[in-house]
Amino acid sequence: MEIKKPAVAGTLESSDCQVTVEPGDGTIDFVLESSVINQYGNQIRKVVMETLNQLGISSIKIAVVDKGALDCTIKARVEGAVSRSTDHFENHLWGGAKSDESK
Repeated sequence: MEIKKPAVAGTLESSDCQVTVEPGDGTIDFVLESSVINQYGNQIRKVVMETLNQLGISSIKIAVVDKGALDCTIKARVEGAVSRSTDHFENHLWGGAKSDESK
């Protein structure tokens, strides 16, 4: 998938995160802002990178402002921002779900 335009998903409310994506220059340019970065920064980075890998994204500028979001929320926000940025909504298997054909 290719990032086509800037997009945002999520909020700055407690227990959520806001993910902003833009077209990249051939690499993953990742910026993280979090009040718990010392405790959970590595885990947040891991979830974001795994999600981008699953979506086949290798060229992106992505910024995450974390307000204590759980891993599943971070993943959902990354998927949402990428989908908005690529206009790819149909036939998307959210959260790595398996289709009936692949079971």
